[in-house]
Amino acid sequence: MKTVALGGALSPEDVVGVARAGWRVAFPGDAERRVAAGRAFVERVAAADAPVYGITTGVGKLKDTPIPVADRQALQLNLLRSHAAGLGPAMGVAETRAMWCCLAASLARGHSGVRPGLIRLLVECLNRGLAPVVPEWGSLGASGDLIPLAHAALVLVGEGEAWADGRRLPGAAALAAVGLAPLALEAKEGLALLNGTHQMTGIGALVLADAWATLRLADVTGSMSLEALMGTNAAADARLHALRAHPGQVAAAANVRRLTAGSEIIASHADCQRVQDAYSLRCVPQVHGAAREAHAFARAILARELQSVTDNPLVFPDDGHVLMGGNFHGQPLALVFDTLAIGLGYLAGIAERRIDRLVNPLVSELPAFLAPTGGLQSGYMLAQYQAAALASEVKTLAHPASADSIPTSGNQEDFVPMGAAAVRKCREVLTRVRGVLAIEGVCAAQGLDLRGPLRPGRGSAAARAAVRARVPPLGDDRAIHADLAAGLALVEDGSLLDAVEAAVGALE
Repeated sequence: MKTVALGGALSPEDVVGVARAGWRVAFPGDAERRVAAGRAFVERVAAADAPVYGITTGVGKLKDTPIPVADRQALQLNLLRSHAAGLGPAMGVAETRAMWCCLAASLARGHSGVRPGLIRLLVECLNRGLAPVVPEWGSLGASGDLIPLAHAALVLVGEGEAWADGRRLPGAAALAAVGLAPLALEAKEGLALLNGTHQMTGIGALVLADAWATLRLADVTGSMSLEALMGTNAAADARLHALRAHPGQVAAAANVRRLTAGSEIIASHADCQRVQDAYSLRCVPQVHGAAREAHAFARAILARELQSVTDNPLVFPDDGHVLMGGNFHGQPLALVFDTLAIGLGYLAGIAERRIDRLVNPLVSELPAFLAPTGGLQSGYMLAQYQAAALASEVKTLAHPASADSIPTSGNQEDFVPMGAAAVRKCREVLTRVRGVLAIEGVCAAQGLDLRGPLRPGRGSAAARAAVRARVPPLGDDRAIHADLAAGLALVEDGSLLDAVEAAVGALE
């Protein structure tokens, strides 16, 4: 099993590995020494009288309120308790693990002023499978993801709730269940635990991973539909795309060529009188490619964020300075995940149009609604309804969260990015996009069956076989919920994409 070392480079794939695959986390000695130096500096600051935000003063609008030396330790626990104001469904276990991984990486860079022991406790929680119970609503994406991080931090002091050994337990009991003890916070530590972009970054890493699989899957189902609808792959010719060399477009076109290679269906109508296909078939590389560009944008920004320190204030022991700034402001992440949500939405919109063409006898040249006996049977008529419903929801969800801002903390925090909302909304877009692609895969498999005995390209054939392993051909009407649910399971567990890539190699 891979080990991820804190204090150095951290990739989105590292976060996913820790969150989902249980990769171990290490806190190397060089990182621990940097953290210790930062901590020694904070202890000197905390013992003095100079106003330093969140160490010798209150926070937010209370920034000018001095805290007596005797109360400075209590301030840190009070911050966690008072900021734990979450509502809504709990974050998934993988999401909270991702959030803690991002937090530990940021703290381990030595500019947050926490003790090494706090980071060691975080690392041991991750390595022993403990995950905090965190309501997902509440972050504005500025001053960090305060509310969810406060809920997670309570577990470290023996409060809140956590999952341990498959049980939901009070914080102290959860720690004890995995052989750990709670920590008493000292100066700056409570603030460092709840100040940062770690909820949006952690969930964002998981969304990026799922979106990358979905982008390739869209090329698969789009190619299946292209063949079932007697389209041509000539529009994916490399010479065309060399003249408009957007990397995403070029990659999507290459995938279409690979997936449809060797297609008897396409070869059968090479000399037909159709001049060109509809946009939903002809412009797959351009539309899917644009979504890929949005993904590349989001990945680049998130990768940068994973190398950052995002709490406040930050300490620079070599210079003898404490600097108060705004690295916790999630505007960069808000922008790119709003953009990614829009880009992923294109996949749902264009796939729904292909589904309509598959079932619509006015344009498909296939039996009406892919049923053997249209009229008596309605076939997959309602599959398109479901796709249309999902695609329409995607359009609503694609409205940018970051276009909004609401002042908080007595107008001290007067422009906030809604970054966490942007990331969570992008996640919701992605779930619906995958639903639409699952429907397309089921319908396109039926369309390919109806083109028999002509065989589709190698990639499309592998995709059809994967669908047919779980969804029998449609004959008499049946409750098609089971077909669509099985198709969605193929998408969610990765079986459909795995089958195709086993046949044609890794897609671009």
